[in-house]
Amino acid sequence: MNIRFYIDSDTSLPHIYKHKVTEEEVESVLSHPGEERLGREGTRVTTGQTRAVRYLRVIYVPAPEYDSIFVITAYDLRGKALLAYRRRRRSRER
Repeated sequence: MNIRFYIDSDTSLPHIYKHKVTEEEVESVLSHPGEERLGREGTRVTTGQTRAVRYLRVIYVPAPEYDSIFVITAYDLRGKALLAYRRRRRSRER
């Protein structure tokens, strides 16, 4: 599957860099999602752990006709959102 990234017009770099996230981390979360749900306006929201045990939320748009994913942004899951995610994961594992 081809993964494309939204390019920030100010820096000409992937937008995920503003959140200190790498392409490899996004690929890691997308290949082993902890949870996935529908987002707004056709987007998907995936939350999961990277191989380095970093928790990320990745927002993307699937493009099945091109067998690709267009990643809009990705950022660290922190605070209450992280606690809620961990709680949901624990309850599913029981």
